[in-house]
Amino acid sequence: MASASGSPVRVRFCPSPTGNPHVGLVRTALFNWAFARHNQGTMVFRIEDTDAARDSEESYNQLLDSLRWLGLDWDEGPEVGGPHAPYRQSQRMDIYKDVAEKLLAGGYAYHCYCTTEELDERRDAARAAGRPSGYDGHCRDLSAEQKAAYEAEGRTAIVRFRMPDEPITFTDLVRGELTFTPDNVPDYGIVRANGAPLYTLVNPVDDALMEITHVLRGEDLLSSTPRQIALYKALIELGVAKGTPAFGHLPYVMGEGNKKLSKRDPQASLNIYRERGFLPEGLLNYLSLLGWSFSADQDVFSISDMIAKFDVADVNANPARFDLKKAESINGDHIRLLDVKAFTAACEPWLTAPHANWAPEDFDRAAWEAIAPHAQTRVTVLSDITANVDFLFLKEPVEDEASWAKAMKEGSDALLRTAREKLESADWSSPESLKEAVLAAGEAHGLKLGKAQAPVRVAVTGRTVGLPLFESLEILGKEKTLARIDAALAKLAA
Repeated sequence: MASASGSPVRVRFCPSPTGNPHVGLVRTALFNWAFARHNQGTMVFRIEDTDAARDSEESYNQLLDSLRWLGLDWDEGPEVGGPHAPYRQSQRMDIYKDVAEKLLAGGYAYHCYCTTEELDERRDAARAAGRPSGYDGHCRDLSAEQKAAYEAEGRTAIVRFRMPDEPITFTDLVRGELTFTPDNVPDYGIVRANGAPLYTLVNPVDDALMEITHVLRGEDLLSSTPRQIALYKALIELGVAKGTPAFGHLPYVMGEGNKKLSKRDPQASLNIYRERGFLPEGLLNYLSLLGWSFSADQDVFSISDMIAKFDVADVNANPARFDLKKAESINGDHIRLLDVKAFTAACEPWLTAPHANWAPEDFDRAAWEAIAPHAQTRVTVLSDITANVDFLFLKEPVEDEASWAKAMKEGSDALLRTAREKLESADWSSPESLKEAVLAAGEAHGLKLGKAQAPVRVAVTGRTVGLPLFESLEILGKEKTLARIDAALAKLAA
């Protein structure tokens, strides 16, 4: 696919380095990346770091690290370079100053001397009269004498862009044709009084100079689009831009209570999912479903499959709700798609400090590799693995009083003694033999297997649920299993 002008697709992802990356931001990056890859286009990664008070190098480095972890590579940008460098706005200030001067010289922008108090007073009056409360154009056509008088008062001026007096209509790639009337899009500031350029200037200027063909961004920026389209027209007439990009505004990601998921929401931080052991493929698969669907009957797919099928025209304009349980379920499906060796390796960070609660020397790699195929079917995130296999590496099973109370009913001591006898004489090279031993113990006490194995499981693993019991006993071994049953009997006797 090419842009409307016939040039190759060029998209951009341009976050501000403030705070931790959040899932809504990642969803925007993913849709841009998939669109570029689907169309054999270019993904530009740009850093919008003009807010010195909020931006940080730590956040900048987290952004780069997060995109690398997710596999969302970029063709131009930090640490990659490209023909439109630099890719950090803080290093492009001379460019913005030059463009602002051209806009002023060409009559597309003007100096505004209104004070904050004056603006507030006129806005309040407009609201009281039922008129739009945006900027009223007070300084649009000041004479040289009026400007000189304001400056003689010691006033400083911001630079405002002069919006056209006719409606602006454009076709949004997600929402279709939209029209904004002049009274809803007043003249707006592009340079602060101290000379610092505003987002309203630097974002479209960078898109113009980097020849961006498609702008895919959040719905919250929709209201700024007519302003940018008007600015593009001016930039084209000034020879700064070659054309106007196509715009597509992605739906909100909703959190609890039908509210937009914000950076402050606990479930919004990308770091949480990385720390819990989401696979990049699983998390990206789920995030792609927040506003887009692969097909009516398939929610689990590879990222390469997504690239092959992704079309921004298929994005739904309606808000998408973040569903943690569905995210975990899809991640679990991706865990089960791993080959066993890959799963075994992926879990190892959670089997060592600081995640594990056993000493490094107690980690038994052979036991882990033996249990891994059974564990792979049970976990939804990699961090689940610790609680599933800790009985193999702890000197004693965890003390879970709720599990103990649930499993150790009246008569459990007698059952455990019988189970111990049967297990002692069983064939420990076969999980089926261990199952037969516990089944026989249960029958001796009038219990079916489910009831009979519960006290054994808690005695050996500390929990009422877990991996397949008899495979677990085989891997733990006869000596440790019988010793734990003996410890449970002693506890019951006490």
